[in-house]
Amino acid sequence: MYKLNDGQQIPDFGFGTYKLNGRKGVQSIVSAINNGYRMIDTAYNYENEGTVGKAIAESGINRDKLTVTSKLPGRYYAYDDAITALQESLYRSHLDYFDLYLLHWPNPKRGMYVEAWQALIDAQKFGLVKSIGVCNFLPEHLEKLQKETGILPAINQIELHPYFNQKEMRQFDKENGIVTMDWSPLGRASSVLKNETLVQLGQKYHKSVGQIILRWEYQLDTIPIPKSSSPIRQRENMNIFDFEISQSDMEKINDLTRPDGRTENQDPAVYEEF
Repeated sequence: MYKLNDGQQIPDFGFGTYKLNGRKGVQSIVSAINNGYRMIDTAYNYENEGTVGKAIAESGINRDKLTVTSKLPGRYYAYDDAITALQESLYRSHLDYFDLYLLHWPNPKRGMYVEAWQALIDAQKFGLVKSIGVCNFLPEHLEKLQKETGILPAINQIELHPYFNQKEMRQFDKENGIVTMDWSPLGRASSVLKNETLVQLGQKYHKSVGQIILRWEYQLDTIPIPKSSSPIRQRENMNIFDFEISQSDMEKINDLTRPDGRTENQDPAVYEEF
């Protein structure tokens, strides 16, 4: 468990739901919950908050045993729009609150993320969400939130995988009491899974390449949220707590990072998501 800067506690491993929609999505998420996942990550723009809510209802697990995350898209960053969109997300998912609610991207050209952040601060006071955070925020965005509202996010969810290890961003988050969460922790099942260094490490530790990557991220003190619709892969992804990667091997993985390592070139300094 991680203790956040607002005192809340969340699991140290989660389940991503991007593109898990409809009945098949429900089945995949129910499977994940049955396989032990207790943190479920969705977003308004995934268009599956209803799927997540349905899966929670069908899982038989008490709501208070689960940590549910959703995210606000940039088109609703005006204060009133943000509150309304959050309420709609809760209605869609048939939940009374989210455990985590995040700004999805800073969208710096529009310059409205501080207003949206104030809405999240108030939504937390209203009881609509327990903890608030951001995704894809760079140090300059976080510093502006601190300067203008006095409140830093509990979470910064960022793209993180062996080809893009985000060392500087992780360090900034850590120094400011922000927990780093990893989206696309396996590089969206990209060529990283065939990387020779990682394949050799998998053989050394008798683990899959995916397990090596997820364990590396766990040892970086970040929270990976892998997605899989396969029950077998879901169990495999969680099975990373019975071994430890040596420091020298951690460095071998760290050395795989690339300046242009983002999978789809989504640089938060310029990328706009609506």
